[in-house]
Amino acid sequence: MIETTKAIVINTIKYGDTSLIATCYTQKYGKKTYMLKGVLKAKKAKIKAAYFQPLMQLNLTANHNNKANLNILRDSEVLHFYNTVYTDLKKQSIALFLSEVLYYAIQEEEENSDLFEYLETSFLWLDVHDRVSNFHLLFLLNLTKFLGFYPELNRLESSYFDLVEGRFTTIKQGQVIYGKNLIQFKKLLGINFDALSKINFSSTNRQTILNMLIQYYELHLSGFKKPKSLTILKTIFS
Repeated sequence: MIETTKAIVINTIKYGDTSLIATCYTQKYGKKTYMLKGVLKAKKAKIKAAYFQPLMQLNLTANHNNKANLNILRDSEVLHFYNTVYTDLKKQSIALFLSEVLYYAIQEEEENSDLFEYLETSFLWLDVHDRVSNFHLLFLLNLTKFLGFYPELNRLESSYFDLVEGRFTTIKQGQVIYGKNLIQFKKLLGINFDALSKINFSSTNRQTILNMLIQYYELHLSGFKKPKSLTILKTIFS
């Protein structure tokens, strides 16, 4: 069935000499993979390869076949032209990193309008704001609300956070966050992106929290892989 849906690009790979395979998170169908036939060859192609950059927001028209792994793309258009995401080095690094995270973290091929809205509004916020050094930290933490393992906020005064259980505890057992690291971690809980300007993390704090969040994802998501772009991101924000 041919239908149009909003979509956010999360991965592209080259297929042969002239085509691309693009994985997107769509508003209507969840995570979907599309074949872009001949898109690298035709100069005046209806579908442009340049549209399929990490986190680009598009309208896609395709033959959505629930029984097939690949959907044939018929048309695409850019919904929001980012002004700074692909020209600012920090934002480029964030976009590449988060697209990898989403590729491994999201598996469902079903509609989740709340998750799509979160992604859509988050990346628009990233595009129009300058102080973004901690954006990826809060994005990762708040994304866990939609993936089912956001930290339980009761017993917030406890001295430890259990990464496996996703809750605060008074018992230092297993894989826990505590001490200064826990103090920094708590600064991100319960806030939105507009509050990030009030948080000052040193580069060391930022790296430590990022490592903890990646570990948290690895513990809770089967098949989640540490993004290859993590090294680049750490270098940019060191």
